[in-house]
Amino acid sequence: MEIGISTFVETNPDVKTGELISHAQRIRDVVEEIVLADQVGLDVYGVGEHHRADYAASSPAVILAAAASQTKRIRLTSAVTVLSSADPVRVFQDFATLDGISNGRAEIMAGRGSFIESFPLFGYDLNDYDELFDEKLDLLLKLRDSEKVTWEGKHRPSFNNLGIYPRPVQEKLPVWIGSGGNQESVVRAGLLGLPLVLAIIGGRPVQFAPLVELYKKAAAHAGHDASKLTVASHSHGFIADTTDEAVEKFFPPAQATMNMLGRERGWGHYSRATFDAARSLEGALYVGDVDTVAEKIIYLRKEVGITRFMLHTPLGTMPHEDVMRAIELLGKEVAPKVRAEISRWEAENEVAR
Repeated sequence: MEIGISTFVETNPDVKTGELISHAQRIRDVVEEIVLADQVGLDVYGVGEHHRADYAASSPAVILAAAASQTKRIRLTSAVTVLSSADPVRVFQDFATLDGISNGRAEIMAGRGSFIESFPLFGYDLNDYDELFDEKLDLLLKLRDSEKVTWEGKHRPSFNNLGIYPRPVQEKLPVWIGSGGNQESVVRAGLLGLPLVLAIIGGRPVQFAPLVELYKKAAAHAGHDASKLTVASHSHGFIADTTDEAVEKFFPPAQATMNMLGRERGWGHYSRATFDAARSLEGALYVGDVDTVAEKIIYLRKEVGITRFMLHTPLGTMPHEDVMRAIELLGKEVAPKVRAEISRWEAENEVAR
């Protein structure tokens, strides 16, 4: 069971003071957070691409490269790369470069993007939303699989037998498919034999179990060994020394962020009752003390089949020292509890077979 962190490098105003952290300071803070995540034994850290004032990560590969030179073990991934509005050649080159700096620890999480600011910014038509992703994913995989590539498509200039450099340290640079629960994207990942990341940020996580089964069936149908494929969860949360402290610190910025996004997207009001319901064992919010969060991750592994868990924290702007403490608790206390129980459970199930 792999356990890690993801962030969008949020820079919303502090809900208590109204102060606005600069993009530069938040980026530097994230690099420190990645270094700490490596030191406390977490497996992966993801940075999500955005192109708006309240998120400072327009170029995840650059932030991850800054951390790569200061870390030794942790894997470094986008979360996600908005592939539909990007040039797959540059994406591959950026992450192959990151792979070189990190000595083989880079990954790409490719997604359509639930935020659409990048489409007008880079001159793409939202009417081509699905077609863009399909074509660009196809090119990205060709670049990963071959040093020299011939390409012809609709949304990017063609090229003939050109080498794409640098090549990564890893034989095949890992490419994940990020999905919010769309069946089509889940099936695509399975048919291509690519690892899958599910954004489980609402409702009941157990509702995603049929999607995991659909993914495995699609993989098996295409001739892939489904048992070797990884399914990850990306879920909001926060850990503190006590559950009361975690709730007190996390709810205000989480509510502010969810209501801001809700106004943009037509969601209902994000209330304390909504928040508290999501903190239950069967809910999608991982907020509490070490034992509470560990129990929920274990439940997710057993009931849904998730084999990599990524805690998205913070949600909104929180003090850097609070985020650092949450990372420390996740790595030093939550992760060992989860790994021990999952190892015991998997061994027991293997014997039962």
